[in-house]
Amino acid sequence: MKKHNFYAGPSILPEFTIKNTAEAVVNFAGTGLSVMEVSHRSKEFVEVMEKAIALVKELLDVPAGYEVIFVGGGASTQFCTVPYNLLNKKAAYLNTGSWAAKAQKEAKLFGEVIEVASSKDKNYNYIPKGFEVPADVDYLHITSNNTIYGTEIKTDLDLGVRLVADMSSDIFSRPVDISKYDIIYAGAQKNLAPSGVTVAIVKEDALGKVDRAIPTMLDYRTHIDKGSMFNTPPVLPVYAALQTLTWLKDNGGIQAMNKKNVEKATLLYDEIDNNKFFKATVEAQEDRSIMNICFVMNEEYAELEKDFMELATSKGCVGIKGHRSVGGFRASTYNALPRESVEVLVAAMKEFASKH
Repeated sequence: MKKHNFYAGPSILPEFTIKNTAEAVVNFAGTGLSVMEVSHRSKEFVEVMEKAIALVKELLDVPAGYEVIFVGGGASTQFCTVPYNLLNKKAAYLNTGSWAAKAQKEAKLFGEVIEVASSKDKNYNYIPKGFEVPADVDYLHITSNNTIYGTEIKTDLDLGVRLVADMSSDIFSRPVDISKYDIIYAGAQKNLAPSGVTVAIVKEDALGKVDRAIPTMLDYRTHIDKGSMFNTPPVLPVYAALQTLTWLKDNGGIQAMNKKNVEKATLLYDEIDNNKFFKATVEAQEDRSIMNICFVMNEEYAELEKDFMELATSKGCVGIKGHRSVGGFRASTYNALPRESVEVLVAAMKEFASKH
């Protein structure tokens, strides 16, 4: 039976990426060696890194004055790397979920942190609106998409201060005006590659303005100056990332992906909204994520949750169990997930309704 992979991360990757990476594990670029055992300084791998960086810039239309780096440590390491490099006196954070709160906690080690708004009061099921950001902060940090709670900031904020965004779960899924941001970072394991590498897009003139000494590995300038080769990079995830970036370009780029993603999300949200057995955890449509669609059983049918899970599983749907903070179900519809998989899940929901 075909599996329909709705896991939130690590998550589905294009078959193109899996096939090419598997081949490179055995024989990389005709070297007769595995990509896991060649030097990262070999001309073959240096070419991989250079191509991956160039494709990120091309696909996201990264303007002059920005650099792209690939680093280890996951997005969680960026929670401290950002304030290390940018927080001189005061920073602002928008608290829209668990990861946003963790990033905010790390920043407090480096200076004053202002929480400009939070949706914690309603279990993070909405995006705060109309909040004000003090003009004297060093930056505002946002988490654009919240995998656990299914909310997403789908517009590029312009609030007159430096903007930093954790885009781990929606990067490459929709167009982004990079010029509105000073730093964008993203763990690869949602829309790009296996876990183990993080991509960051950094505006160079935002750096070098803090008074503190920065550890070498946590200084963005280290990785920019050395082309992401200061230390041994996570070679296998970087190679896989190049395959996904190539696949994105070959399939029409970010605009085409966004169109498909909106169509998939609309298909599933429509069924949730029109099936009496289910309800979305995020009511406001403008706040609903197109990457992580969270829903639960309506209260009067709560005892049937296990039955639906069993039905969906029998159809090949995997990874739809909701996070423990929310419960219910979560369907992650990343770039590589085909529309067919969403159609299978929707059909299961319809079948469930007809049986009950």
